[in-house]
Amino acid sequence: MAVKVSSQKDTYKATAVFLVLMGVLYLLDKWIDFSDYNLDWVMQKDTMLLYAAVTFLWFKSDKSVGLILAGIWLIQNIALVTALLGQVSTYLLPLTLLLIGVLLYWLSSK
Repeated sequence: MAVKVSSQKDTYKATAVFLVLMGVLYLLDKWIDFSDYNLDWVMQKDTMLLYAAVTFLWFKSDKSVGLILAGIWLIQNIALVTALLGQVSTYLLPLTLLLIGVLLYWLSSK
């Protein structure tokens, strides 16, 4: 029972921090307009998903929500990831996806 209460508190704390962060970013965007400084990416929807992922990974002891959010962000931004990896991504990305898939399947069937 104590674990569930702690997990619930972690969820509330992570959600609160994320909402405060979004509020601060929206206010800053209204005051200084990030696009004037070529910082359009700060307020993009997929970047907000990354903020949520990092917040949940940081403040929540159960990392599953943060990992799922980070995975969704990664899938949405696969072009950015492959561009950053360059030529290595030709083999590294498919191999990584295969390894993660096999590992998850193996863990789920234990």
